[in-house]
Amino acid sequence: MTALEHDDAPVYMRLRAMIAAAILRGEYRAGDQLPSVRAFAAEVGANPLTVAKAYQTFQDDGYVEVRRGVGMFVLPGAAEALRTAERERFLKNYWPRVRDHIALLGLDRDVLFDRETA
Repeated sequence: MTALEHDDAPVYMRLRAMIAAAILRGEYRAGDQLPSVRAFAAEVGANPLTVAKAYQTFQDDGYVEVRRGVGMFVLPGAAEALRTAERERFLKNYWPRVRDHIALLGLDRDVLFDRETA
């Protein structure tokens, strides 16, 4: 799941976020086959129809291609295009809330960037 993906998001969007994060981390590169719908559903304990809906978003967005009878494969340039889209999504949908929460808590930017995580 990508950072800041909320638990109240629809299940297919949370699954999509998991797959997107795997592509962005390089776990699935151009030409790699994604797990089958059934295999991924079993792995994450989701309904196969919900997984299919998540996968369909990648096909709709042009990040993967379906090879009939074979599976779904990551297209060349998908990681870069996905990274660009996810950056825009973050800046539009998440960053304003994060920024507002930082301001609400009175957190200092230097403290945030210098703070070590446990």
